[in-house]
Amino acid sequence: MEIARAAAGLFVSRGLKATRAEDIALAAGIAPRTFYRYFATKEEAVAPLYAAGAQRWAEAVREAPAELTVPEALEHAVRYTLVPGRGVSAASWEWVRTLIRLAGTSPALGKVWAEVCHTSEATLAQVLTERTAASSRTPASESASESTPEAISDVSSGAAADATSAPAPAPDNVASPYQRFTAAVAGAAVRVAVESWAVTDSPPTGRQGPAELALRNLRALRGFAWEESPAEEP
Repeated sequence: MEIARAAAGLFVSRGLKATRAEDIALAAGIAPRTFYRYFATKEEAVAPLYAAGAQRWAEAVREAPAELTVPEALEHAVRYTLVPGRGVSAASWEWVRTLIRLAGTSPALGKVWAEVCHTSEATLAQVLTERTAASSRTPASESASESTPEAISDVSSGAAADATSAPAPAPDNVASPYQRFTAAVAGAAVRVAVESWAVTDSPPTGRQGPAELALRNLRALRGFAWEESPAEEP
């Protein structure tokens, strides 16, 4: 991470074009050959910083209170990770702004940013899958105590029909295509908010800050089916 911080500091202070891999190595206190042992290009050096922010967002969704619905967990994570002072200082957000702006002007750095976002999307799909699986599990004793004879009879009589109409469930903790889609939707809502803020001079707080923009995007998705429904019979 020290190499990533050194690279980001030089990109912010000197600019991307004026910074060489050798400059980053010198700033990080390592030999150029050591730099190239970890990174193929100078642009790749900031990937750990991009990834750290994306990972913090996914982990905040994972650690959101279990009783929250998916959209509530996503909003909880936004408030936890995109508000300055909660893990990232206001000064660090200015670094974020510059690095994302550079990603929009440099194809090489844009590729690094896109790859990190794609990886984050896959991680978020896994997190949403885990939350869905956890919320759908009901202890057998609880289910039995709450079931009436009539309900048990209804379930038994409808079991065969349900088996043919519902898709085979995915293994626990394996994201289905729909869960990957929902992760892409959620990830885009946050990514676009951060990118939209980065191209402005707005402070990282307030109505035009990344957190408020992300919450606005997520709220626009109210009514979106975050959980997969059984397929309809043909």
